[in-house]
Amino acid sequence: MITPPFLRRIFLNKLTIDARIGILEHELRATQPIYVDAEFDTLVTARCNDQDIHSVLDYRQLRQTIIDCCTQEHVNLLETLIERTAQAILERFPSVQRVKLRISKPQAFTDCETVGIEIELQR
Repeated sequence: MITPPFLRRIFLNKLTIDARIGILEHELRATQPIYVDAEFDTLVTARCNDQDIHSVLDYRQLRQTIIDCCTQEHVNLLETLIERTAQAILERFPSVQRVKLRISKPQAFTDCETVGIEIELQR
């Protein structure tokens, strides 16, 4: 068994969210799907207890925070959305030492799969 402290990486791949994002006329009228990929390096200071979810950072809470940030209001720019989301993660989860987010829009162009923004913040 590994002895704390150490870093543990949690990740989410291709979380799909209907978001109100964009500055174009059709984007202002309706939601559109976005994909979110995320990595969280968490500082582990105690061993996990297999019988207690509270002994670890619950990735359901990370996922819900991302969903909340991406759906609470219309945002014009992906850059704004990704910065707000990364900052919210660091503010709400003190054990997260690094957050890396990639948010992409699969319907932005017909000639590529997605277009998006990536950011990485550390404490």
